[in-house]
Amino acid sequence: MGRKKHPIEDSDVDLSVSIPKRSAAGLPSLSETLPHAIAYMGPSRAWKTLSAVNQKDGFDCMSCAWPDPPERKAAEFCENGAKAIGWEAEPLRIPSDFWAENSLGSLERRSEYWLGQQGRLVEPVYKAAGSDHYVPIPWDQAFGIIAKELKALDTPNQATFYTSGRTSNEAAFLYQLFVRAFGTNNLPDCSNMCHESTGAAMGETIGVGKSAITYTDFAKADLIIIMGQNPGTCHPRMLTALEEAKQAGAEIVAVNPLPEAGLINFRNPQRPRGLIGRGTDLADQFVQIRLAGDMALLQALSKRVLDAERARPGTVLDRAFIEEHCQGFVGFAAHLATLNHRDVLEATGLASRDIDELAARYLRADKVIITWAMGLTQHRKAVPTIKEIINLLLLRGNIGKPGAGPSPIRGHSNVQGDRTMGIWEKMPPWFLDALQREFGFDPPRDPGIDAVDSIRGMRDGRIKVLVALGGNLVHAVSDTGVAESAVRRTRLSVQISTKLNRSHVVVGEQALILPTLGRTEMDRQGGVEQFVTVEDTVCAVHRSVGPLEPIAPEVLSEVAIVTRLAQAVLGHKVPVDWAGLRLDYNIIRDHISHVVPGFEDFNTRIREKDGFILPHGPRDSRAFPTATGRAMFTVNDVETIRVPAGRLLLQTLRSHDQFNTTTYTMNDRYRGIKKGRMVLLVNPLDLAELGYQDGGYVDVHSEADDGVDRVLPQLRLVSYPTAKGCAAAYFPEANVLVPLDSTAEGSNTPASKSVIIRLEPAAAPLFESAAGRRP
Repeated sequence: MGRKKHPIEDSDVDLSVSIPKRSAAGLPSLSETLPHAIAYMGPSRAWKTLSAVNQKDGFDCMSCAWPDPPERKAAEFCENGAKAIGWEAEPLRIPSDFWAENSLGSLERRSEYWLGQQGRLVEPVYKAAGSDHYVPIPWDQAFGIIAKELKALDTPNQATFYTSGRTSNEAAFLYQLFVRAFGTNNLPDCSNMCHESTGAAMGETIGVGKSAITYTDFAKADLIIIMGQNPGTCHPRMLTALEEAKQAGAEIVAVNPLPEAGLINFRNPQRPRGLIGRGTDLADQFVQIRLAGDMALLQALSKRVLDAERARPGTVLDRAFIEEHCQGFVGFAAHLATLNHRDVLEATGLASRDIDELAARYLRADKVIITWAMGLTQHRKAVPTIKEIINLLLLRGNIGKPGAGPSPIRGHSNVQGDRTMGIWEKMPPWFLDALQREFGFDPPRDPGIDAVDSIRGMRDGRIKVLVALGGNLVHAVSDTGVAESAVRRTRLSVQISTKLNRSHVVVGEQALILPTLGRTEMDRQGGVEQFVTVEDTVCAVHRSVGPLEPIAPEVLSEVAIVTRLAQAVLGHKVPVDWAGLRLDYNIIRDHISHVVPGFEDFNTRIREKDGFILPHGPRDSRAFPTATGRAMFTVNDVETIRVPAGRLLLQTLRSHDQFNTTTYTMNDRYRGIKKGRMVLLVNPLDLAELGYQDGGYVDVHSEADDGVDRVLPQLRLVSYPTAKGCAAAYFPEANVLVPLDSTAEGSNTPASKSVIIRLEPAAAPLFESAAGRRP
């Protein structure tokens, strides 16, 4: 199970910039995918994993939540999925002597990239109070340490239990069960930092915070509007569905501050035309919107729909749908009558003709899908912006019919399933009542805290223990400096992980790392092979079975870790057979079927080849489980972010070779960035107006109401076709610029896509290798 360490690429030493690409995938994608997978896993291991990923009898790719088509291809994966699999399934292991040779102080100076290249974690390790080194310890001792610290708390609310979207339904259900049996609802998760705004907006307006379409709806749509997302990098298999929709006659519109290669042209690597031909042009219109201008655009579109109805009464609005299924239309229409066109143009940075063209496309389309991601959810006005998506769709009955509906695209494999299983700090009373009936204890009823409030709690000394089931909280959350100092104030931090990341080296007084199986590995309990399940972004639930032998016999599954932890902490406090749940995942699924609506007869239905799709009232029958029983038109006030002279509006974004905080290489091929991440993408007109040149270096300062000077030093300027007045830098490096208290109203999601920045000249950095330099 050994493999030579691969060379660590230099960070920014040889950074080069070329012209951004105008097509995605094709031969370059193939030349990246297979060599990368083989380099990490070897030929046999690569074949075993790639031939099983996203297949009906295989495992679910961890790199995104994009749904699988009804009929699977032999190669049902994308370039980034293959890289995610290679990163997790590499046979390289971190040896025991690594911990003696590397102090926490030295590891802290390493880059995120370097940490991820060291191999798989294979044994529990513990950092004692006052020590600067982790040391290997037995599992029982690790669970004993956690139990001692949790039991010593004055109240269970002094602990917080984070969850990553890579967690399976079974592990997530048990995790929330353990946490609530312990006595708290402090269950933050990665959704707090991405699609929480979606859930808040859709929950209020249509009653369900999930996508109201299925996979096959894309090919039935007349118009697909893609807002604030980059499918070519974040969920590349979506490009195939968009190509199928285009070939079926759909129009596609991209609304984004940056042109994205995948939405310009898709060269499908599984078709001859994609490999040696022109490929498929996808977006019929590119609406290059100013950051945070989406709500103004959506209101302007809705106003044009209402104006068209007034001009041609009875021919534009779906009056029957509005009267039968909706509420609030009159107030909504009256509010839009006051919309100021000049304010719209200022907020969006668009010309009237751009909005007119998009409105005309919407008006002539009978079936419309609007899809979005974090480009919409991470603004201060994210929740009302998504409510405006619902308003626009409701006007012409574009919910609850084939080929139409709102479609948030989630980025992490099972983040949606985790929420369905109860990973939320504010689960409704009916769910807690069901837990009480099923397990015989009364769960806590007071709301818990989310990810941002967990950092605040650690910062203020109210949270003493952090337990993280996956993820990289300290590097994923906003305001990096505050987050790191907050975690260091805890008495104990625990990370359950497959590989090293930043959260393992920024730790509490005591710290534990518990190694767990990956999605690619077989999970045997009591000698019997188990399987787990996941829910994708369109509410489809299916099995996931890893094909590989575990990286080491000592490594436990997430289910095993959670159940053993629960036994150590709770003892016989609640009448739950934790050992029985660990040995037979069917028992877990039986409990789920009794608690979670839509999972009835779970064990039978999940064994069907295609799994099953969860019920969705708005999608299935135009039934809206809102407070009024109707879909709600809402009134929202447009807010224009006015940027002072000499400043820019910044968004954070992912590079192509990246999944969340994990970087696979230092390249961003589609944007023309190679061997470096410390760059700032700026419109050439803005560079000229600010007196800077392409290739120069600047310190980037964020300007917030709290007066704190947050700085990201020595970024190289890259002249790039961003929207005028807008700039972009890579996540998570740029998180340092996002104030912890700058969050979306109504969801508390970090507002990472609308940060006012100023630039100060800087000297070119004295580079070190990635082994020694942390951005």
